[in-house]
Amino acid sequence: MSPRPMRKDSQGRLAYVAVTIVILILVGGISRLQIFRHVELLNQSEHNRIRVQPIVPKRGVIYDRHREILVDNRPSYSISLVRSELTKGKTIPSLSELIGFDTSLIRKRLLRNREPLYLPAVIKRDVGFDKVAILEEQYDKYPGITYELDRVRRYANDIRSESFTGYVGEVNDAETYSGLLRLRIGSLLGKQGIEKEYDRALRGQEGTRFLEISARGVVLGDLADRPADSGIAGADLVLSIDKVLQREASLMFDTFCCGAIVALDPANGEVLAMISEPSYDANIFSGAIPTDVWNKIISDPNKPLLNRPLDGTYPPASPFKLVTAGALLEEKIVNRNSTFSPCVGGWQYGRWFRCWKADGHGSVNIIGAIAQSCDVYFYQTGLKLGIDKLADYAKRCGFGIPTGIDLPHEKSGLVPTSESLNAMYPDGWTRALTLNLSIGQGELLVTPLQMAKFFTGIANVGANAGVVYTPHLLRQIEYPNGAVIIPPPSMSLRLPFSPSTLQVLREGMLDVVHAKHGTAKGLLTDEYRAGGKTGTAQNPHGENHSWYVGFAPFDDPKIVIAVIVENGGHGSTVAAPIAGKLIKFYLDRLKNLASQTEGSAHTRNAQLN
Repeated sequence: MSPRPMRKDSQGRLAYVAVTIVILILVGGISRLQIFRHVELLNQSEHNRIRVQPIVPKRGVIYDRHREILVDNRPSYSISLVRSELTKGKTIPSLSELIGFDTSLIRKRLLRNREPLYLPAVIKRDVGFDKVAILEEQYDKYPGITYELDRVRRYANDIRSESFTGYVGEVNDAETYSGLLRLRIGSLLGKQGIEKEYDRALRGQEGTRFLEISARGVVLGDLADRPADSGIAGADLVLSIDKVLQREASLMFDTFCCGAIVALDPANGEVLAMISEPSYDANIFSGAIPTDVWNKIISDPNKPLLNRPLDGTYPPASPFKLVTAGALLEEKIVNRNSTFSPCVGGWQYGRWFRCWKADGHGSVNIIGAIAQSCDVYFYQTGLKLGIDKLADYAKRCGFGIPTGIDLPHEKSGLVPTSESLNAMYPDGWTRALTLNLSIGQGELLVTPLQMAKFFTGIANVGANAGVVYTPHLLRQIEYPNGAVIIPPPSMSLRLPFSPSTLQVLREGMLDVVHAKHGTAKGLLTDEYRAGGKTGTAQNPHGENHSWYVGFAPFDDPKIVIAVIVENGGHGSTVAAPIAGKLIKFYLDRLKNLASQTEGSAHTRNAQLN
């Protein structure tokens, strides 16, 4: 049976439905394009003729306390690639030839970039003008390649300031979306030191420029109806560092391999100078570091990247005897006149514990024990004090915890207790360990910064006696809008010693320099009185480390300085002379600055009159 033919009215209805469906599809498509995707397609259209160019603001300048420049910027160029404009098989090979990068490296840098395709991706920084001139003259050969005027960080290379300035570098993947400000791949931010600690203020806020380009990729100029956002320049920092003192301190290690110097103002905790030796030139981080240079740095057995003032941990040796002495006085185990078995070059406790002076010191009280650094005196008294009581006082003096300085990556050091020693020596430990700890040897570890910080509390007098301020480098932040922030000094702790105890400790330190048998009597001068403490830290890996911590003038201290010379030998012969030279240099500098200020005041008064 054959099918019945379709009636004409049915055919008409079917045609009507089909036409209606087609019209609805067209209307829907137009609506989608004109309404729902209008913004997206408009943006795509705009980006076909507009290049969005980030404007990197000027990074803030870093000054010393006298407004001498420590870190600033120099002009440079960066070459970038706009992925939406590159020509396959042409752009990357041509760029590789121009800048000397392997094509795989260029592609790797592009793959890291998660920004929109129309934003420039930085390929190489600190490019010479000759490369830029080639791009200008032969733009047809380099489709999608652009360049920008950039600024490269410039660090003073004659003062070895990397221990506190740090350096900047390109963000990594984790940093691009960390914090409140979203960062582009290729953006620079602080990686170490002050550059990292105050990066947000120094970096400022990035702006945007809109460029009109031709179909061939030629820049025609700024887009008339899209004014540029110039961004906000970074803030300038004024540090507490004295650049002249820093430079002088940088010369002290010319004959030694490694060590650290920290100089503080005890009245407020300001860092006057900070040296880590060996150092490195932070300027190498301004651009791409050559592989051979980087390998040389990280393979150097002297570890130039180790920030010794903050991260170097050492046995404190005899300077720690001031902690032991203070604890002994506070616990009434000794008084200023107490004597014990005379020193004959050592003391028998299971085995023979030697004193540094082979023929001994004889009978001494606690002031004499500090001045002559008699180990035997502290062997006997430290045993009476005990490990846990000594550890308690050490921690209350600021050891075993970070100092709180405004720099990243600070080590805590180590203050052993009976509990930690039980974990360290599961088969048991003996009280003989107390003898070593009482003279600053053994498992006890401190940083040079911790040592300098502790001695500021002994240096301070009057109402500030025993007060220890948090070490800091920042004096003020100066924003482009004129706002200035001056953070006040912050008290970190007060030493757990009474005024009478502090007086005994100060007398002992005075005799270190001024007494006939003082271990640093070579620093004696008629110009001022000074207090100090030498130390020789045992080193199982080689020659002993040389320590000295001191302050001056004795009655009104302006500087506390800690010096450690790795493998330097005796503190009295190596570290002490370095500290003595720097203390004299700084006090002379203060006199000269005061004279200049007074002379300027007289001149102004004469002009007014």
